[in-house]
Amino acid sequence: MVESKKLQCQQRDFELLRGLFECRVMTNTQAAALYFEGKFEAAKKRLQKLKSAGLIGERPRHAFEPSILSLTRNGLVALQSNGILKDYPSFPLPALIRRSRVSNLTIRHELEVMNVKTAFHSAIKHLPVFCIEEFSTWPLLNEFKAYRPGQSSKEVLVKPDGFINIFEKNETGEKFERTFFLELDRSTESQDVLVDRVACYHDYYKSGGYAVRRGGTREEYRQFPFRVLIVFKTAERRNNAAEAMLKCNTPILTQVCLSTIREVTEDPLGAIWFRPIDYRNAVQNSQFDIDRRKGQWGYKRQAEREAFIEKHVQKRRILAEE
Repeated sequence: MVESKKLQCQQRDFELLRGLFECRVMTNTQAAALYFEGKFEAAKKRLQKLKSAGLIGERPRHAFEPSILSLTRNGLVALQSNGILKDYPSFPLPALIRRSRVSNLTIRHELEVMNVKTAFHSAIKHLPVFCIEEFSTWPLLNEFKAYRPGQSSKEVLVKPDGFINIFEKNETGEKFERTFFLELDRSTESQDVLVDRVACYHDYYKSGGYAVRRGGTREEYRQFPFRVLIVFKTAERRNNAAEAMLKCNTPILTQVCLSTIREVTEDPLGAIWFRPIDYRNAVQNSQFDIDRRKGQWGYKRQAEREAFIEKHVQKRRILAEE
């Protein structure tokens, strides 16, 4: 316990401050869901005390915009002085202060990532055999180097939007691990860039890079599986990405799960995800068959395709046994 401007910080306060340190920004609603069991009024009162104590700041906003919280210098000092940042990379205080400042260009994306994190934490509470061991949203903690197709002589740096580790406990107390990397598509990159990025994840797995990160050897890579969850703004963008992954020289079939931001924020653990191979199975022998469309140039919107996919694709739960 410490005292800051006459406020005695509790364990939950430090958990909240640590969360803000990692994600940089969050709304009152997100804070309530993550740290106050969804009790908004209780969260609002405690957050006000933390603001008054100078540990949390609030970004300038227009009327009717949500309050966006961030960590202050005093908040960073409180975390450092209590040893709460010892498990994070060591940086001087001025560097940490600069990192806590989120530009207006990226804040929407940061808050969307937090919406996904909040949805996962809220949903997992209804599944008592599962728990979220880790949901990290600081790219520096999750970044890796991998080789892109056609770029065999040069590694590229990949910075995921999130890393999720979920434990399942069976009746005998044994724990089983489910691991995911998270990508939120901004709809600003070409499909080719997106496919190359996914291919980097495949290289990270097959080369044993991820196995080494988790304490294994490169030869043991099969013992360290993971999936990549990609969240899109629209079903159209999602379906285009599935086609692009199937059309590349080495088709991406099962390591990636695709969904939309609406579905994920409503029920991330529900049957809302599908893999490129599920897309291929859904369109096989139809007018949207991948093989029939390989020679087509240009792109035009096809509302009928989106309706067809929603009706025929097999969607999955990411925590279901296969």
